[in-house]
Amino acid sequence: MIAVLVADDETLLRDALEAILSLQDDLEVVAVAADGTEAIAQIDRHHPDVALLDLQMPGADGIAVVEAVRESAPDTRCIILTSHARPGYLKRALSSGARGFIPKTTSAKVLTDVIRRISRGQRYVDPELSAETIAAGDSPLTPREADVLELAADGAPVDEIAERAHLSPGTVRNYLSSATTKLDAPNRHAAAEVARAKGWI
Repeated sequence: MIAVLVADDETLLRDALEAILSLQDDLEVVAVAADGTEAIAQIDRHHPDVALLDLQMPGADGIAVVEAVRESAPDTRCIILTSHARPGYLKRALSSGARGFIPKTTSAKVLTDVIRRISRGQRYVDPELSAETIAAGDSPLTPREADVLELAADGAPVDEIAERAHLSPGTVRNYLSSATTKLDAPNRHAAAEVARAKGWI
């Protein structure tokens, strides 16, 4: 029997996943979590064979959960399930130690098959996303440029970005200017759109 944890902040989806997996003779949902912090606690408590983690959750996102339990539950293999299937997220997930990365548009049959494969020590990445990742290439942004550009993506003014990033306004302007130039965008808002579309922020 393969023990599975399901973590997703959307109640309907979490319940649906639990119901789908419970129909399988060889899968058992041993715990569910509504946010990343709860997921970490449940993994540490139950040590499931596979943890199915939503990419974006309150408390800690799926990638942060993978990193947090890497040492405390090394035998738990993590799969990131997301509606934000972008190349940058895939690279971050795999770098963190995730064994699988699949979009929420995946069928129940594929999902259950992937869980079985991951439990046997294999890896799985959605083929379409894998092709997109190769095409997108590596991000030209430094981690600090990406952080600042992400804060600018929702239209926040420079002073607010500076306060949230603990930087001076001048430094924020320099990072935004550099990121905009690297992405060949007319302004920081367009740069943020390009970076977000490629999953770099």
